[in-house]
Amino acid sequence: MIVINAILEAKKGKEEELENLLRAMIPLVQEEDGAVVYTLHRSRNSVGKYMFYEKYKDQAAVDYHFSTHYFKDLIDKFSDLLEAEPIVDVFEEIDGIKV
Repeated sequence: MIVINAILEAKKGKEEELENLLRAMIPLVQEEDGAVVYTLHRSRNSVGKYMFYEKYKDQAAVDYHFSTHYFKDLIDKFSDLLEAEPIVDVFEEIDGIKV
């Protein structure tokens, strides 16, 4: 599994617009083959700071996600909404609790 952790911080006054845009991604990604988890989090410490925790079955699923028109549209809107470039870390899942 491939895990992506993306942290995004809204420009002052753009918090609600960014959150709405990020929330709108969830039902779209839910339909992607290979997307296992796609969860949006809001910081309890910093207004306008969000984190996506994403898990994909393999690199092909990640590549597909990045190629979608809605992902590209999201990226195009970031310059108007984000305080800085997103911080994105990519991990390979190696072990954990199985449910």
